[in-house]
This record gives sequence, C-alpha cells and structure tokens, in this order.
Amino acid sequence: MNLIGFVRSDFDTFQIDGLDKRMEAIQSRIQPKFQTIGEELVDHLSSNLGNEVFLHIAKHARRTVNPPKDTWLAISHNKRGYKKHPHFQVGLFDDHLFIWLACIYELDNKQEIAKSFLSNYKELKNLPKDFVVSLDHMKKDSINLDELEKSHLERFRDVKKGEFLIGRHVSSNDPIVSNGDELVGLIKETYDSLIPFYQMALQA
Repeated sequence: MNLIGFVRSDFDTFQIDGLDKRMEAIQSRIQPKFQTIGEELVDHLSSNLGNEVFLHIAKHARRTVNPPKDTWLAISHNKRGYKKHPHFQVGLFDDHLFIWLACIYELDNKQEIAKSFLSNYKELKNLPKDFVVSLDHMKKDSINLDELEKSHLERFRDVKKGEFLIGRHVSSNDPIVSNGDELVGLIKETYDSLIPFYQMALQA
C-alpha cells in the first residue's frame, strides 16, 4: 500500500477566490486522494462491520455562489446517500483534517440515536483522550472529549438542527497528514474506536 497524503497546497485550496476556481482545485488536487484513501477505508470498514459500505465524495452541487470552506469523503451503509444516516467522514478545512463519525441534522431517527448515546455516555467518555466533538459540521471549532457533557447530547436530541460528530482533528502542520500510509493507519484506528457507536446508531 502506497497512499498519498495531503500537502500544503491541498489545504491552501480553501484560500482560492471564486466558486469555480476553488471547485476546480478541489476536484483536481483533493478528490483523487479521497478516492484512493476512501477505497482503502471502505475495504477496512466492510470487513470490520461484516457488511458492505459505500464511498461518497462531496460534490458541493447545491452551491451557486459561495465556495466551500471544507470538503470531505463520507462512508455509509447506504449506496444512494449518507446525510440521512450515521456515517464516517474524512475531510479538510484550511487548517486541519477531520476524522468523524458524523450524525448531522438530516438524520432519520435522530432522537433515538441521541437517546442511545446518552445511555452509553460513560462509554463515549472512555474513548481516546485526544478525541474531539463537534456540534455543527459547518464550523471548524470542536470541544475536547473531556468537555463533553450530557447537555450536548440532549441538545442533539431536542434541537432540530442539533448535530453530533466525534473523532479526531489533525493540524495541517502535523507531519502525519502528508504520510498517506500513516494517516490512513490513524483514520482506521479512529474508526475502529467508533464502530461500536456507529452500530449503536444504526440499531437505534
């Protein structure tokens, strides 16, 4: 396996002005890497989950004016889409790479999933100490896992636009992001920790 990681110019894509130019750069610089890395992750997740999963690469098709501030790949058990389902993500903002188990606002059965996570709050808190949580996939910021409180999960349950993403942030300056094999190793390790919660969300 010889996978290509992400370099400075990939992150600098998000400094390019204009929707068309930025999309061209996303398509030429980043998406081929997403395809290769995504196929490796699909194989890993399929064998660890015991069922088929599918790769989706963000197209940003609804955008007509504002260029995207980030881009990502998603992996879901559904061949047609991922936003309505719990899914795994890897993506880039201009200053970091994110690795998520993502439950976003379009989710079906959001309340049941939130209840399931609340019931397993202790197990969530026992995930690796460098894990972070996002409550809005559109924003860069996250909170450290040790700052996660039940009220965050209650908000995810009760607020229509509430979201819950958990995983890791890796700085664009971290040498691991440019080493494809090491990066994919870290992503797989992150996903392996999150598989029980993914399965929990699916069953909810």
